Amino acid sequence: MVVHNTSSTQKSLQVGVGILAAGAAIALLYFGRVFLITVIIASMIAFLLDPLVIMFMKMRMPRGLASFVVCSIGLICLYLAGVGIYLQGLEIADDLPAYGARITEMVDLVAVRMEKFENGIYASLVPRRLQPQSGTAAEPAPTPADARSKRLKKAEPPPPPPTVQEVRILQEPAPVFSHLYSYLAEYYSVLLMASFVPFLVYFLLSWRDHLRNRYLMLFQGDNRDEAAAAWIGLGDMVRAYVIGNFMLGILLTVASALLFASVKLPYWILVAPVSGFLSLVPYIGLPLAVLPPIVAALPATKDPAIYLFVAMSVAILHLLALNLLYPKFVGARVHLNPLAVTVALMFWGMLWGAIGLVLAIPITAGLKAVCDHVGHLKPYSRLLGD
Repeated sequence: MVVHNTSSTQKSLQVGVGILAAGAAIALLYFGRVFLITVIIASMIAFLLDPLVIMFMKMRMPRGLASFVVCSIGLICLYLAGVGIYLQGLEIADDLPAYGARITEMVDLVAVRMEKFENGIYASLVPRRLQPQSGTAAEPAPTPADARSKRLKKAEPPPPPPTVQEVRILQEPAPVFSHLYSYLAEYYSVLLMASFVPFLVYFLLSWRDHLRNRYLMLFQGDNRDEAAAAWIGLGDMVRAYVIGNFMLGILLTVASALLFASVKLPYWILVAPVSGFLSLVPYIGLPLAVLPPIVAALPATKDPAIYLFVAMSVAILHLLALNLLYPKFVGARVHLNPLAVTVALMFWGMLWGAIGLVLAIPITAGLKAVCDHVGHLKPYSRLLGD
């Protein structure tokens, strides 16, 4: 009896410790999200660029120099992409009045149609004999009291001039810098962590062999072999996922650019890659991909056929990419079942917001890749697998 009570107490204690550990882990993931997101993104980029570093090392370059060359090429590509986006942004800024006028026109049109719709419903529900007839109810003539109130309003004295203190307050400039500082302060930690990404990527690439050796020294015997296999499997999965999505994004960009250019869509050079890569966002990719070309077409045309063509073409490309190309490019390496993907999107989206939706699948696939090569974790791999 005593043994039974002791074993049940130990089980209850283990369950309680497990619940506390899970709560502490979730709290750490939430409050340390900026740091963890930065490290995860830098690690994914390092895994992606490592084959290029090895290629330069085959040209008799030391790893440090090869890592510097690869990181420099990546930064140059980002700079050129940023310049292109900036130039397109300047052209869009010049057309903002046209966008504003078109949006105002559409809002007014919707308001007029809604008013007609409401009047039609009112006319169908209210009996005709109770509706006001046009021309029967004339506007009542103004009474003497109304005329007296109007004369009193006209005779009211003007307001007193402002005092010196009020004039000084009115002449003070608006606190632009304080508003700007409060706006940037919200994103200060994000910008600070983002500035560390290039340095983290360089050190992860240049110190890869050192880090791998020190990582494997943490394990002994068969555990070391499992850890080495998990390292290789994680790297293969990250490269397959990122490269597969990048190739799909390029294909969708090229196809979207051809379609948008055929209907002379404004700014199709910028809209096509934005729409193509937004289409890869899980579950909400289709509405996100349709929105940029629709917005770009607002000041250019009023023909509903253009909007229908753009929406249908983006939807067809999205469905073809996810149902035919995605399983070949990405699904062959990820092997996650739909339930695991949905729960992962909900969990990481709840913790990290929009960036959590983007990183949910690679994080979950990375955990599965680790579980695939660790003996006592293989049941969890089968639970997540397809």
